[in-house]
Amino acid sequence: MDTIAAISTGLSNSGISIIRVSGPEAFEIMDRVFCAKNAEKKLSEQKTHTIHYGFIKDGEEIVDEVLVSVMRAPHTYTAENVAEINCHGGSLVTKKVLHTVLKNGARLAEAGEFTKRAFLNGRIDLSKAEAVMEVIRAKSDLALKNSMAQLQGNVLKKISDLRETMIRHTAFIEAALDDPEHISLDGFTNELKESIINSRERLKKLIDSAENGRMLREGIRTVILGKPNVGKSSLLNLFAGEERAIVTDIAGTTRDTIEETVTVRGIALSLTDTAGIRSTEDIVEKIGVEKAKKAAEDADLILYLADATEQITEEEKEILSLISHKKSIILLNKIDLCETPDSSVLEQLTGQKVLYISAKNESGLEELYDTIEQMFFKNELSYNEDLYITGERQKQALQKAYEAMGQVLQSIEAGLPEDFYSIDLMQSYESLGEITGESVDEDLINTIFREFCMGK
Repeated sequence: MDTIAAISTGLSNSGISIIRVSGPEAFEIMDRVFCAKNAEKKLSEQKTHTIHYGFIKDGEEIVDEVLVSVMRAPHTYTAENVAEINCHGGSLVTKKVLHTVLKNGARLAEAGEFTKRAFLNGRIDLSKAEAVMEVIRAKSDLALKNSMAQLQGNVLKKISDLRETMIRHTAFIEAALDDPEHISLDGFTNELKESIINSRERLKKLIDSAENGRMLREGIRTVILGKPNVGKSSLLNLFAGEERAIVTDIAGTTRDTIEETVTVRGIALSLTDTAGIRSTEDIVEKIGVEKAKKAAEDADLILYLADATEQITEEEKEILSLISHKKSIILLNKIDLCETPDSSVLEQLTGQKVLYISAKNESGLEELYDTIEQMFFKNELSYNEDLYITGERQKQALQKAYEAMGQVLQSIEAGLPEDFYSIDLMQSYESLGEITGESVDEDLINTIFREFCMGK
């Protein structure tokens, strides 16, 4: 197997950069480029998990002053010999250090190849490998906690338990069919039915978690909606903590959607400010209105703003009818300008409690944050026990396993022979194996790891 190398930190001006080298010749390659400061030493002869000070040299030229970590297989990230060069963080010097390593026998690593090797060498399963990337991509505390739970093996444990159940039933059926004189299937059908029903319930819980998992990973798609000049852009700016959208007293200032990702109580919101929805002859504004309607249709959550100083118009009633099937929070804004805001009409139209806010004075936000928290996670924000599936690939594999188990139940109800059960039990077993990587082909593995960042 080749020895690979890549920059494992962001390529920018920083305190340090790290170049990771992994493979059977990692230390021999380092012996060619590393020169210790005060003593003649070969890194290939040093103890594992030690750090050594010196220089990276390209021939007689000193490239950089470095610290090199020596980590011997199998107790490394890739389960191979690994050396990590800690050099100065400038882009140019980092590239020169990497170039020197490559020139002396290493190959440039492909995207995700270090983690791919960890998987192929049996140090982690595929669900843990995917969790590595989810940790890197996490946009909120909750997403990070969920990814760390997967990285610690929570998915693997749940899937392994289900696979063990499927293979145990299959093995029993096969053994009974091969040796009916000594192994009886009497009463087995009822036991199998109960077990499959229980397993499907566990699978259904994981499948249902995928939608919340997507929101954890990508952020809750949240669209701020309302007629012009009700304070939508002011609310976006308040969430973002900066002037992301232009705010004026002129209706129709926002002509296009503006997007921003923010974190509220550890929950990531992918916020979209939209053009005010109204009838208009302005071609550009018309396009903005259509984009606003499309964004609302695709949203996980609508924040609908109304103006506390004005009466609800027929146009607003039409907008509210467009979002009646969506999760939404109704906000009455500009209460700082109205002594006795009346929310009764909005409550009648929507059947929802209306929240009072002032985007100008930043009042009412805590109640809004509480409502978002309760709507999506029922105020249960501990991810130590609850696990959310975040990947579409995992969700599809779970769905296939769920359907295969359903086929077993149909076969039982139809009174079919036991050997029919084995076919679908094994299909469920194989589908679950796709999640952990025990039943995937090389092309799928390559596709998964190509989505990783370089150096990981």
